[in-house]
Amino acid sequence: MKQKRILVIRPDRVGDVVLATPLVRELRKTFPDSFIAVMLRPQTKDVFLNNPHIDDIIVDDYEGEDKGFKGFLKQVFKLRKYKFNIALHLLPTQRHAWMTFLAGIRTRINVGIRLYGVLTFMKYVSRKKYNPLRHEADYSLDLGRKIGVKSENIEPEIFLTNEEIKQAEKLVPKEENEIVIGINPLSGKSSPNWKIEKYIELTKKILEEIPNAKIYVNLFNNTDARLEFEKLNSSKIKLIQNSKLRELILYVSRFDLLISSSTGAMHIASALKVPTVSMFCPLPACSPKLWGPLGNRHEIILPPENYCQAKCPGDPHICTFEGGIEVEDVLKAIRKILSETKIKVSSLNEDENSSGEISRH
Repeated sequence: MKQKRILVIRPDRVGDVVLATPLVRELRKTFPDSFIAVMLRPQTKDVFLNNPHIDDIIVDDYEGEDKGFKGFLKQVFKLRKYKFNIALHLLPTQRHAWMTFLAGIRTRINVGIRLYGVLTFMKYVSRKKYNPLRHEADYSLDLGRKIGVKSENIEPEIFLTNEEIKQAEKLVPKEENEIVIGINPLSGKSSPNWKIEKYIELTKKILEEIPNAKIYVNLFNNTDARLEFEKLNSSKIKLIQNSKLRELILYVSRFDLLISSSTGAMHIASALKVPTVSMFCPLPACSPKLWGPLGNRHEIILPPENYCQAKCPGDPHICTFEGGIEVEDVLKAIRKILSETKIKVSSLNEDENSSGEISRH
């Protein structure tokens, strides 16, 4: 039987790429002798580093060195050399539809029907207008099901080498009984999110309530956010700035808990089985049913049922959960996770129980 040579294409954001890892794993389980590669943006390739289920990572820098017609043709000829016979397009793009067509890949599967898909004779899977609403990882797995995958396992995964685990321990050293909490306050307006002032308030409250906490804040290269957190002037707050994706993954692997809105960092944490507290919008396009964390201990916080009708600005990209999700809501979720995971907390609150764990409220 001819070897299956499968290309999985996901030229998207970090979280989307993390949610493609279940598909690749289940492809490998279903077709153990196949050759499997992924095509990703350069910004997201680190998600698949050391992944035992793939044979190669192909980078398509369509905004950089691979942009334009010349870059497109270079990628076509590169794909031809691999002799792929199956391409799974998790994110529909005209560029990649024509690329895989011209590369001579016989079976090409897209999401939904598009004109360029018809012109290039693509097969497709339908999301049926998201009714009923399922998780993005499950929708991605549909493309694998189209070629014979039977699994329902959609838990994401990221793999670290022993050397990386040691490197992470140096990046985030832990003292005895110390609780390491990560905060990812920025979302790039990809999802509803608090204003930075709310995260500052939360950070203060955590340090007041959990004196043995150390907080790592991922700020990317946002100068305004950095200046606000620096005003707190605390040795217990560590700022992560300008880190490459793989380094961020190492940081997150050491956290006892990560707090964020619906972001790539949240999906990284879930893939590493790090507990998360996440703020979500209930609208279908932003819903935790579609984008929630998978496979880890997590708490999801939603605004009240009538919030979207009464107070939401109508655009999830500018929604700040004002009047919908408060600092105390997040603190309650933090207490719940820490109590259930039996992490020792040196609490200043009077409701501390005899074991030194935060009481559940």
